[in-house]
Amino acid sequence: MIEMTDRLSPLDVSFLYLETPTTAMHVGAVAIFDPPTGPAGHAGAGAPAEFDYEALVDLVSRRISLVQRYRQKVRWVPGHLANPVWVDDEDFDISYHVRRSALPRPGSIDQLQELVGRVQSRQLDRSRPLWEIYLVEGLSDGRFAIITKTHHAMVDGISAIDIGTLILDTSATPREIPDDGWIPRREPSSVSLAVNAVSDSLRRPTQVIDTVRGELADVRAVGARVAGAATGLLAAARTSLRAAPESPLNATIGEQRRYGMAATDLDDYKRVRKSHGGTVNDVVLATVAGALRVWLLTRGESVTSATTVRAMVPVSVRSDDQVGTWGNRVSAIFVDLPVGEPSPKIRLHQVSYAMKAHKESGQSVAADAIVALSGFAPPTIHSAAARLASSFSRRLFNVVVTNVPGPQFSLYAAGAPMLECYPVVPLSKGQAVSVGLTSYNGGVYYGLNADRDAMPDVDVLAQCIEESLAELIGTVS
Repeated sequence: MIEMTDRLSPLDVSFLYLETPTTAMHVGAVAIFDPPTGPAGHAGAGAPAEFDYEALVDLVSRRISLVQRYRQKVRWVPGHLANPVWVDDEDFDISYHVRRSALPRPGSIDQLQELVGRVQSRQLDRSRPLWEIYLVEGLSDGRFAIITKTHHAMVDGISAIDIGTLILDTSATPREIPDDGWIPRREPSSVSLAVNAVSDSLRRPTQVIDTVRGELADVRAVGARVAGAATGLLAAARTSLRAAPESPLNATIGEQRRYGMAATDLDDYKRVRKSHGGTVNDVVLATVAGALRVWLLTRGESVTSATTVRAMVPVSVRSDDQVGTWGNRVSAIFVDLPVGEPSPKIRLHQVSYAMKAHKESGQSVAADAIVALSGFAPPTIHSAAARLASSFSRRLFNVVVTNVPGPQFSLYAAGAPMLECYPVVPLSKGQAVSVGLTSYNGGVYYGLNADRDAMPDVDVLAQCIEESLAELIGTVS
C-alpha cells in the first residue's frame, strides 16, 4: 500500500496539470562561482583543488540523501482515481540529472544567457525524477556557472528545497553528509495504485464523520479554513473584473526562451528607501516600473501619463513562528505600476502608496484560498480548473515580479565561492516575460525569463533595470 504522505497534494499536482508544451512548470537558478582556492590556499579539508564535473557529481550524490524526493518520480493512478504518487526510481541515474556544458573560452555573460535560455526551454522528463543540474565551464577569469531546473511540483511540496540549495555550504569546508545506504523501494503495480486510491476515497468520509462527532474545535477550524478560502476566491473574482491593461508584455508564447540578467547592489536600494521611505520591495517595484517605461519607449509604444503595467507580486504570509522553516505560504498582490510617470521619485511614492493600501485592506489573494477548495475536487475536474485558471492569467496581470531575500553572507559549493545567483521563474500562458530577483551577499540579481519570439530585446530590458535604479539613486540627496 502507498502511504498517504507519498501522494501529491492538490497544489503540487496542479503544476503538472498546468504544464503544456509552451508553459514549462520548472523553476531554477543560474549561479556563478569563482574556482576554489588551490592546494596551497584555504579551500578547506574535503574541498577539491578544482571544481569539475566529477566534483559536482560527487557533491550531488552525497547531498541527495537529505531530500529523498530527488530520487523519486511521479506515478499516475489508473483512471485518475486519485492524485498521483511519488515512488522511488529503481533505475535512478545520477549522471542523467547532473550534466556538463561549456562555453568557448573565455565565455561571456551573453553566451551564458543564451545557453540558459536553451536549457530552460526544454521540459523535464516525467518518467524520471523532476530535476536537472548543469555545470557550465569556460567562463572568463576561470569562473564557472551552475544551472538548475526543478519542477514546481517538487519545490512547492513537503520539502520545498531546490536542488541547488542542497549543494551549498556556509563555509568553504563542505559539511560532511553520511551515506544513507539508499535502496529503492519496489515500484507499486497499477493494480496496487488503483486499490489504494479507492481505499483512500472510502476512508475520507469516515474521517470527516469522526471529526464532526469528535473535536468541536476541529470543526470550527475546518469551517474557518473554508470561509477563508471563500473570501480569497471572492477577492480573486473582484480582481478579475478589472482587466489588465493592454501591453506587449502579453503575447502568444512558444516553447523557446531567452534569458536576461541584471546585477545591482542592495545598498543602493537601502539608500533610496532611507531617503524616500517605504520598503526595499517598494524600491524594487519602482525600479521595475522605470525599466518598463524606458523599454516601452525603445519599442516605440505609446506611453502617456496614465499608462500602467499590472504586476502580480507574490509576498510571504508566513507568521513569525514560521520564519526559517521550509514550505511556501504566499499571497499575491496585484499592483498597477505607474510606468507613465516620468519622475522616478513620484513613481516610488505611488508604488509605496499602492503596496501599503493593499496590505491595510487585506485584498491579497492567498494561494491556499484556492487550494483549500480545489482539494475537494476529483483530479479530472481539478485538471480542467487548473487549465482554466491559466487561460485567465492574461486578463489578470501583465507581468510577474518575484523578490526573494537571500542570505547576506557568502555561500560555497565544494569550496568554490558563489558570486552571483539569478532566479528563473516560469512563464504563464500569455506572459512574454517573468521578472525574478534574489538578494544575496550585498547584491540584488534579476533573472528575466522570456519568450524567445515575443521578447527578442530581453537584454534591453535588463539594461533598463540597471539604468532605472541609477535614476532613483540620482534622487537621493
